Amino acid sequence: MGLPADRQAALRATLSAIPDPQERMAVAMAWNNQLDPLLPAERIDQNLIRGCASRVWLAADLRQGRCHFRTDADSPLVRSLVALICGIYNGATPQEILTEPPTALEDLGITRNLSPTRQNGLAAVRQSLIHFASQSPPS
Repeated sequence: MGLPADRQAALRATLSAIPDPQERMAVAMAWNNQLDPLLPAERIDQNLIRGCASRVWLAADLRQGRCHFRTDADSPLVRSLVALICGIYNGATPQEILTEPPTALEDLGITRNLSPTRQNGLAAVRQSLIHFASQSPPS
């Protein structure tokens, strides 16, 4: 099992015990993902994610064969959602990002409880992660 699979298993284990969907969402939003903060200089058009209703920035780099992400968003909820999905993949190899879909978000009902525009925005973030990973040289 790779890093994203391990993180998703931990997320499932933590959140599956919470029966109330709203409470589960609140705990998911507070989930510690240990992303480095986005630098003010990285809030540029090049890092904007297209397809999000709120402005969302994603900066990525490859260090020692592993992908690292920094994010920010105008909306606190969107910021938390983006940090959640990026936290699953932060430190993963490009191959892990390409082959491990974020199924925990659907399994836990997180995506099901989002508005269609937020679902589309989260899908756009996932596509950005896939694009970055597919452009990264193999290690």
